[in-house]
Amino acid sequence: MGDTTKTDSSESAARRPQDWWRGAIIYQIYPRSFFDSNGDGIGDLPGIAARLEYVARLGVDAVWLSPFFRSPMKDFGYDVSDYRAVEPIFGTLDDFDAVVQKGHQLGLKIIIDQVLNHSSDQHSWFRDSRQSPDSAKADWYVWADPKPDGTPPNNWLSYFGGPAWQWDSHRLQYYFHQFLPSQPDLNFHNREVQYQLLDEVEFWLKRGVDGFRLDTVNMYTHDKELRDNPPSDPGGTRVDGVVRQNPYAYQHHIYDKTRPENIDFLRRLRQLLDRYPGTTTVGEIGAEEAAKVMAEYTSGSDKLHMGYAFGLLTREFSAGHIRRVIESMEREIGDGWLCWSLSNHDVARVVTRWGGAGPQPELAKVLSAMLLSLRGSVCIYQGEELGLTEAEIPYHQMQDPYGLNLWPEIKGRDGCRTPMPWTDAEPHAGFSSARPWLPIPDEHRALSVARQEAEADSVLSVFRTFVNWRRGIPALRLGSIELLDVPEPVLAFVRSHEGERILALFNLSATPVPATLPDHLGVERGRTLAGHGFAPARLSNTTVELSRYGVYFCHLGT
Repeated sequence: MGDTTKTDSSESAARRPQDWWRGAIIYQIYPRSFFDSNGDGIGDLPGIAARLEYVARLGVDAVWLSPFFRSPMKDFGYDVSDYRAVEPIFGTLDDFDAVVQKGHQLGLKIIIDQVLNHSSDQHSWFRDSRQSPDSAKADWYVWADPKPDGTPPNNWLSYFGGPAWQWDSHRLQYYFHQFLPSQPDLNFHNREVQYQLLDEVEFWLKRGVDGFRLDTVNMYTHDKELRDNPPSDPGGTRVDGVVRQNPYAYQHHIYDKTRPENIDFLRRLRQLLDRYPGTTTVGEIGAEEAAKVMAEYTSGSDKLHMGYAFGLLTREFSAGHIRRVIESMEREIGDGWLCWSLSNHDVARVVTRWGGAGPQPELAKVLSAMLLSLRGSVCIYQGEELGLTEAEIPYHQMQDPYGLNLWPEIKGRDGCRTPMPWTDAEPHAGFSSARPWLPIPDEHRALSVARQEAEADSVLSVFRTFVNWRRGIPALRLGSIELLDVPEPVLAFVRSHEGERILALFNLSATPVPATLPDHLGVERGRTLAGHGFAPARLSNTTVELSRYGVYFCHLGT
C-alpha cells in the first residue's frame, strides 16, 4: 500500500464560506468559442450570459473566463493593451457586469484571467517605455544592451520559438519577451510596476469578481544579471508541458523564470485579495520541478490559494503515470492546495490525447469521474463534459501563432479551441448564425449539448449525475488521499474525511478487469455506493470486477 496520505488543517478550514474554492469544480470558458450572440462568428460576453444556466445545471461551483480584455489579438487576448477595458468583439464593461450579476444569481463564482507577466506592445505603457531610456516608464519593461557584436544579451529563448529578445530600432536596445515579440515582459524588479498591476487587479475586484486565474505566474521575475540558462536534455521527461520539437526544451529555465523574487509579489497580491473575503487565486505554474514550486507558492496562506497542475496535461497515459504524478505532488504540497485539470485551451483535448483516434465515450466518463475524485480543486474545460475530441484544423484555417511558427511538428492549439456545439439541428452547431472563427468538425455535431441532454447515458448526462452525487460525499471534495498498489490498468485510492472513508477504483482500459484489494481495507464489509451514473461493478470478497472503463466506489466506514 502507498503512504500518500494527507490529514492537514485545510480540511476543516474548507468549511468556512470564504474557502469555497477548496474542492471546487471550476468550469473554464474560452469566450471566443462559447456562444456568439451577435452573429459575427466570435463568441462574446452576452453569449456567455445567455448560456450560464447551462453551466449552472452542470453543478459546478465557478466559471473561469479566459481573457476578454482590450487586445490586438496577436495571441487571442493573452496580449493585453488595456487591463481595464473589454475588447469590443466581446462586448462592453456593462456586458461583463451582466455576466457577474447573472453568475451570482445562479450561484456561480466568477474567476477571470489576469495576464500580468507581459502586456501587448500596443499598451500605452510600452509605447512610452520604448521612446527613450529617460522616458517616464523606461524601466517598466525588461530592456538590455546588445553584446558588442550586436547579438542578444543572453541565450534565453521564447516559448513560441527563437530568441526571447527583440531588437527595438528606436531605443537601440533589446527587450525581453517570453512569448511573441508583440508580448514584451513587464519588469517586476520595478516596484512601481508591481503596484500598478495590483491596481489593475483591484479594478476587477471592485467589479465583483470572485478570483483570478493567473497566467504564467512563475514567470513574473527574471535574473537581474541576465545570466545564460544552462542546456538540458530535450529528450528527457519534462513536467512543464514543453515538447522536444520546441527549442525551448533545450534549456533549464533557471534564470528567466521561477526566480525567488517572485514570492515577494505574490505576498503583496495575497494581501490585496485578503481585503476582499471569499476571493481566490489559481496560478498557472509551468516549471521543471513543478511540485516543489506549487508547494512553495501555495503554502502558508500568504501567497496563492491554488496551484494549477500540469502533470496530467501530458500525452503519457497509464494508471501508473497518473499515480506517479499524484504521489509527486502529494509528497511536496504540504498545506498548499492543487487545482487539477485534464484539458484546457493550450493542450489537445484529453479524449484524443489519451484515447487516440475515435475514442470511446466511456473513456470520457471514467476520466471525468477520476478527475473529480482527486484531492484538490478541479478545472473542467468547456466541451470536456461532452467528450469533445481534438479537431483537425487544416493549415490554411489555422489561427494560433504557436502552431503557425512550429508547423507541422506542432499543430498549435486551434484543435482544442473550436466552438461549442450546442445543437446538431442548426447551422454552425448553434454556436453562431455566421461562419465561426474556427471550423466546427462534423464529429462534434453528434456530441452536441441538445443531443446529449436527450440521452440518459450520454457523457454529459453522466457528468451531471456524477457531479450531483459527488456533492453529497465530503470525502471526495475535502478528504485526504491514500493511493493503493494495484496493477495496471486500474487506479485506486482511498479518500478520508472526518471518519468517512471512500474507496475509489477506475479501470482506465477498454477491457474488463478484476482488481484485488488488500484484506485490511474491509471492502467485503463496506457499502457499495451507487447512483453516480456508471454501470455497477461486481464485488466478490476482496476482488472487484470492473467493466470496461468501469468505476467503483465503496464506503468503507470509519
